[in-house]
Formats: sequence, structure tokens, C-alpha cells
Amino acid sequence: MDNDLRLSLFAKELRNNPTPFEIILWKYLKSSQLGGYKFRRQSVIGPFICDFLCPSKALIVEVDGDTHDAARDAKRDAALAEFGYFTMRFTNYEVGQSLEGVLELILEKLESLPDRWPGKSLPHPNPSPEGEGL
Repeated sequence: MDNDLRLSLFAKELRNNPTPFEIILWKYLKSSQLGGYKFRRQSVIGPFICDFLCPSKALIVEVDGDTHDAARDAKRDAALAEFGYFTMRFTNYEVGQSLEGVLELILEKLESLPDRWPGKSLPHPNPSPEGEGL
């Protein structure tokens, strides 16, 4: 089995078995609830699986448990930055005890980052309600 397929299958497994703190945060990130920004869960980027990704802003949000290695995470974040992504990290404790503050920080970062695809975020013009075109 090639590495890309292995990563995709592992990402699917992670989506099906999220941590309790990922469940808490996803409740507020899903369905574009936070400022209208769309997020994906357990996205594969290069050799990495990211907890949450806002593709339009190239923002990665990670929820770290007690077993995370800060030096390893710093190398991973630097590698993701080489791909053009910005990573925000929050601990399980922060998500569990200060969810509102976590959401505020994520929204502030989203609003400060440039659009990844300028012009794509513009609303699509709707035809007339009668369906008669313009």
C-alpha cells in the first residue's frame, strides 16, 4: 500500500474516532458556523494529517493532548508553513476550559489572513427568483 493511500485511510479512521476535545471544537467549526469559514476535519497535507483545516485561509488548527512533543510539533509546523499554511495549536485543556477564547483567537486569525484564492469568496450572483435569468 502506498503512503498516500495509507495516510488517507488513517485520516478517515481519525475522522471516525475523534478525541473528546476535537468533538467539542468541531461542534463550533462545522457547517461554516465560525464567521462563515468552512473547515475540514483530518485533512492530509503532504505527509501530515491536520486536525482542522480552513482551506480558503490556509489555516490549520491542531488540538494537542498531553503526549505532544513541542520540538517535533515545531518542525511539523515549519514544514506546513513551507506549503503555505499557518498552524494554530491549542491544548485539550484550553479547548475544555476556555472554548470561547479559543474560538475568538481562531476567528481573529481567520480574519487577519489573506484569502488563499482572491475573488473566490465573492458571492455567486443569483438568477431572478422566477428562473428567467438576468
